[in-house]
Amino acid sequence: MANVLASPEVGAPPRTNVIVAVLAAGGIVVSLMQTLVIPLLPHLPKLLGASASDTAWAITATLLAAAVATPVMGRLGDMYGKRRMLLVSLALMVAGSALGGLSNSLAPMVCARALQGLAAGVIPLGISIMRDELPAEKLGAATALMSASLGVGGALGLPAAAFLAEHADWHVLFWTAAGAGVIVTALVFLLVPESAQRSGGSFDLPGAVGLSVALICLLLAASKGAGWGWTSGLTLGLFAIGIVALLIWCWWELRVRQPLVDLRTTARPQVLITNMASAAFGFAMLAQSLVIPQVLQLPEATGYGLGRSMMAVGLVMAPSGLVMMLIAPVSARISALSGPRTTLIVGAIVVAAGYGLGVEFMSAIWGLVFVSCVIGAGIGLAYGAMPALIMSAVPVTETAAANALNTLMRSIGTSIASAVTGVVIAQLTISLGGTELPSENAFRVVLAIAAVAALAAGALAAFLPRRAAVATH
Repeated sequence: MANVLASPEVGAPPRTNVIVAVLAAGGIVVSLMQTLVIPLLPHLPKLLGASASDTAWAITATLLAAAVATPVMGRLGDMYGKRRMLLVSLALMVAGSALGGLSNSLAPMVCARALQGLAAGVIPLGISIMRDELPAEKLGAATALMSASLGVGGALGLPAAAFLAEHADWHVLFWTAAGAGVIVTALVFLLVPESAQRSGGSFDLPGAVGLSVALICLLLAASKGAGWGWTSGLTLGLFAIGIVALLIWCWWELRVRQPLVDLRTTARPQVLITNMASAAFGFAMLAQSLVIPQVLQLPEATGYGLGRSMMAVGLVMAPSGLVMMLIAPVSARISALSGPRTTLIVGAIVVAAGYGLGVEFMSAIWGLVFVSCVIGAGIGLAYGAMPALIMSAVPVTETAAANALNTLMRSIGTSIASAVTGVVIAQLTISLGGTELPSENAFRVVLAIAAVAALAAGALAAFLPRRAAVATH
């Protein structure tokens, strides 16, 4: 793996190659947590002795923990050392994986998945370490690869998880993740240096609590609203609490001397617009992960379902992860020649084109593979540009916090996409054998919305400086 991951660094000093390989491997391993339990979801009620609605917390817990951990770990990394917090994040992932391997009931499984979610800061921390340690001419390709590892791990993890789930005890999934985490943790400890760039100061605990309350309430309402009812008192109450908490948090962050998130830096046009585009892009990115697996697994009797297994889903989605990895150096090259703004716009257009093709090519496996690869190429281009835009606009002492916030914005976009997709699919259904299933038009509408979201991200990027600098030291 190291040789593949180091490919964008051909000609660089061996030490540089090693740092890039280890950090990118860490990003891939952590992103595997997104797809780890997907093959198990239909079986979790029986395996854990709980209802389907309760076992859905195995996904929700990871989402909420990741949302809280990402900005907190970014700020702590800037203050106390990015490598140190990277090791803490990886240790939490290993602990969560081990707990999952020991779980046979719902409560420990939800705790395990929450611990795995707390490792979400690995990717923004890794990008920030690269900024501190790599020569400027190598930074673009390295950060593009690290940023793309989020999608790479998710795409490659699905077929691996499906294979293990079909051919081994389900606990093996978690022990395998724990083993991979131990290896990466050891490599980071031995081979990745600690950066001398630190902001120091005191940690903004009220800010961390306030942001956590706001994010948990808003994301919980968005992810569970379809099941609870969008007009139910619980859903509306969570939205209200989340909005109020967010407003109070913003008021606090503007007044505290050392905030968790420097909102004045965040309000700089290049940072603000990039984060807005990232949220729109996160929305666009998720749609393929929600549509393609369902189309592949729905019965052929629907007239558009392909009746395939979860293993087939993984094999169809996996090539897009490889495309993301291969496109990372292309993203860096375009950014070096024309600026990351251009790269982000091109990536958005490619993703929108991929969804447009998806409307026509949903009926064949080869078409879905092609569509996912086109979308993967666009994601790889855009994900390589985002950290470059962010890092060129913030002080070096705020790198990890700024990258973490950008990662969080993408996650918020994906959460909104999940909620919107759920509403569309619930409204547009067909009846087959007494069972309500998503209609073909539902999938077409979701793909169209995703294409619009990608174009919106590109339109936002058009307002960025024409030659925003590529990330440097």
